[in-house]
Order: sequence, then structure tokens, then C-alpha cells
Amino acid sequence: MQQQKRFLALDVFRGMTICFMIIVNTSPDGDHTFAPLLHAKWHGFTPTDLVFPSFLFAVGNAMSFVMPKWEAASTSFVLTKIFKRTLLIFLLGYLMYWFPFVRLDEKTGEYLWLPFDKTRVFGVLQRIALAYCFASLMLYFLKFRTTVIITAAILILYYPVMYFFGDAPDPLSLQGNAVVKLDLLLLGPDHLYHGNGGVPFDPEGFLSTFPAIGNVVAGFWVGKYLKEKGGTYESLTKLMLAGFTLLVLAHFWNYSFPINKKLWTSSFVLHTVGLDCLILAAIVYIADIQQKTSWTPFFQVFGKNPLFIYMLSELLVFVWNTFRLPSGKTLFHWLYENIFIHATPYVGSLLQAIAYMLLCWVIGWWMDKKKIYVKV
Repeated sequence: MQQQKRFLALDVFRGMTICFMIIVNTSPDGDHTFAPLLHAKWHGFTPTDLVFPSFLFAVGNAMSFVMPKWEAASTSFVLTKIFKRTLLIFLLGYLMYWFPFVRLDEKTGEYLWLPFDKTRVFGVLQRIALAYCFASLMLYFLKFRTTVIITAAILILYYPVMYFFGDAPDPLSLQGNAVVKLDLLLLGPDHLYHGNGGVPFDPEGFLSTFPAIGNVVAGFWVGKYLKEKGGTYESLTKLMLAGFTLLVLAHFWNYSFPINKKLWTSSFVLHTVGLDCLILAAIVYIADIQQKTSWTPFFQVFGKNPLFIYMLSELLVFVWNTFRLPSGKTLFHWLYENIFIHATPYVGSLLQAIAYMLLCWVIGWWMDKKKIYVKV
């Protein structure tokens, strides 16, 4: 019974993450979006910045339930499992950014094939794949204490690496940081994200993926801890104290190594892990200890098919924002300008994002009713 409840808390936590992720990713008008639903422009933190690291944290939670099953399996089986999952998630992420494989030529009005040399290589699913792979290999081959030491070393060393290899006088600037310099060296500008004012910089770059491993390892530790100790007052108190301690450390580290989601700074890792510990502890307290679960089924729908629903939400938006109606507007913007904007631009933008999230929820609800669960 305890195991089911812990799985419930995990599904709810994961589902809340996907729910919020869809809302913040599908605003039809970035100029009229409430500030908390936007990423911090550079240094700083907003609620939206917690979404992606929370998903990595949930990946680690899930791994704590999978790892014991691997103990009886052969090394070749486990490695095949890890590398197959890594490759599949990475490939799905890459193809998702390439999809629908065409772009609109504004001059001619024709849809042209988007060539391979203009595609983005890294991204959200790609970071999930790589962080999962590195964390899984460490946790499988090494003792947990050794994994924690290596993870801590990555976070500590990331600090001097960013300052030593970044350009003076501001080594953490958009165009002069070590993350973009390595990505430009490895991939070139055409394979990077250009959403920062046209500047080639990928917020899911290769170098900044290494500190993101910390979110996965932390999620594994919390899942393992709750599985061993259970959802008791004592265990949740210690979990909340751990979360609060990480928030304090992140606060003071922020003065020398600013909290920055796009660079995934070490202080950002501590800050997000601290918040996730507090949030997960609250979910376990409400759903497990207080037995208040009437609100959980909604989020469980997202939590049972997280990757599929996330990909579906992204692919539909890509299609709706690529192909134009006869009026020249995309379907996504037509809905906003003809229906939702009447609730005022800001409220309308939020309502359309929520409506889109609910559309994805209905699909997830249907899959749950049919017992269709897509596992990668």
C-alpha cells in the first residue's frame, strides 16, 4: 500500500510538471504573457524556470524504483536498456525540433524543405536523454556515495570552468559564455537555437547538461529516501529541511555564480532541487498522510504518459504555427485574435494556453481509460 502511495505522489508531481510545461510553452502572444509564465531573460528566476529541472528531478525519482530491478539482470541487459532509451529519447527530441520538416518562405509564400544543416541538435528531450544516461551509468556502476561526490564535483568545477573559459569582462554573457563557445565549436551556429534575439545560443547546450545531472541524481536520492523511510512526519521533515538548506546555499552562491536557467548554473541546480524537495514533500503529506486524493486524478493523467503528452503538445503547436490559413494567419494565432483576445490580451493568452493544456489532457485521459501507456 505504501509503495502505491509513493507512486501516486510521483505521478502527481510528474503530472503537475507536464501540465505547467504545456501552459508556459503554448502562450499565443509572448508580448502579452504574465511575467511568472515567462522564463527569466538571463540571470534570475521565475516559476516557469522550475518546470524543466522538475522533470529531470522526476526522472531521478522514477529511476529509484527501476534500479532495484536491475540488480538481478546482467550488465549487458542493463547497458542495452540505458543506451537504447538514451538514443531513442535523443532522436525523438531531435526529430521533434525538425518537424514538420518544412518552413514558410515569407517572400514567396511557399513551404520549403528544412535542410539538415539548419536543424537544432540539442534541446529539452536531448538533455533528458543525456542526463539520464550519465546518471544511470554512475548509479549502476558506482556506489551511491561515490555518485554524489562526483555530482558535487561537477557542480563545483562548473563554476571555475564558466569563469575561466568565458570572455572577459563578463564570462557569463549571452555571447561570451563557455557553453555557447563549446557548442559553436562542436556544431556551428546553424545547429543552435536562435530564439534569443537571433543570437545562436542553445539553453540546452552540451556543457550545461553536466550540472543538470545533479537534478536527476537528487531526484533519485529523494525517491530512494522516501521508499526506504516512507511518508512519515519524520521523513518529510528531514526532506523539507534538506530542501530549505539547499535554498539557503543557492541564495548565497547566487552572489558569485548567479542563478541562471539558460546556463544551468550550479546555484540554479541547488535552488531548483531545494524547491522540488519542498513540493514533493507537500504532495506526499497531502496525498499520503492526510489521505486527500480527490484532486490527484487530474494530474495522474499527465503523469502516466509524460513524454508522449509533452511531445504531442509540442508537435501540435509546431503544426498549428507552421501552416497558414487562407487569411495568412496560423491556426494558433487565429484562435487567439478571434476568440481568446476578447478576455483582454493577457488573460486571453493564458486562457488559450490552459484550453490547449486541457485538449492534451483529454487525449491523455482517453489513453488512460484505454490503458494505453507509452513507455520509452
